[in-house]
Amino acid sequence: MIEAAFASDDVRAESQGGEIVLTGEESGCERAARAIETFARRLAAGAEASQGELQAAIRLSLDAGDNEGNDTVIGGLRKPVMAQSAGQRGYLADLKSDALPLVFGVGPAGTGKTFLAVAAGAAELKAGRRERLVVARPAVEAGEKLGFLPGALEEKVDPYMQPVWDALNETLGPQEVERRKERKEIEVVPLAFMRGRTLKNAFVVIDEAQNATITQMKMVLTRLGRGSRMVVTGDPSQSDLDARTPSGLAHAMGILDDVEGVSIRRLTARDVVRHEMVARVIAAYDRAESVQGRRS
Repeated sequence: MIEAAFASDDVRAESQGGEIVLTGEESGCERAARAIETFARRLAAGAEASQGELQAAIRLSLDAGDNEGNDTVIGGLRKPVMAQSAGQRGYLADLKSDALPLVFGVGPAGTGKTFLAVAAGAAELKAGRRERLVVARPAVEAGEKLGFLPGALEEKVDPYMQPVWDALNETLGPQEVERRKERKEIEVVPLAFMRGRTLKNAFVVIDEAQNATITQMKMVLTRLGRGSRMVVTGDPSQSDLDARTPSGLAHAMGILDDVEGVSIRRLTARDVVRHEMVARVIAAYDRAESVQGRRS
């Protein structure tokens, strides 16, 4: 994997007697060495020695001036959660900063914006820094309406919330999630259920916020109580709202960009950490939309 990543510099990697010897163009060897050092730091912090972790180390090493530190690791969970790209590194630093009560993490699918936000909230809950973790998302996706789905309200809502439960189970474990859910320390609810509440000493995640209207976004942003933090995630380009209804996410980002205590992190296709094909698909759609925009 090291040789393939730095093939343009003719880098060769050989393991001899417990050390790794790199040969090839000097600049390529320097970057390859930085990748191996980054990989070693991640293993020392508790990461598994896997292909995915090595790929992350290579991505981070290609970012000029890489100096990975504690701000890119969320500890205290079932396993440490680490930045997988340069964009995620900055996002994680914001998620861990008490100086930022409101953080926006926006970007295409697969960039980890929701998972990292939930992981940060789970870590603060487990460490006792917050009393509750509340995750809300609009129950409007892919053109479906709740009224057309079978079952009672909880059964209607569950499919929309499953990605959040998956992230919680991965970071805390199913048994701990269930215990904290029973004690009302973890709530995963539709966005409409946030109206009229004041959330004190809580870590709040608003997921899929591109599907919130401007009125809904204003409502939820003003739920923040004393000792609380909020993370808003979404993809402004993927709104499932009616074409005549503007997205509250884009509107909020526009008016809050220069407000003190607010951070807006924009992740891109370069930060996609799912299958490499996802990044290619996103890039292809971006190119097509760019061409269409020029024609119109």
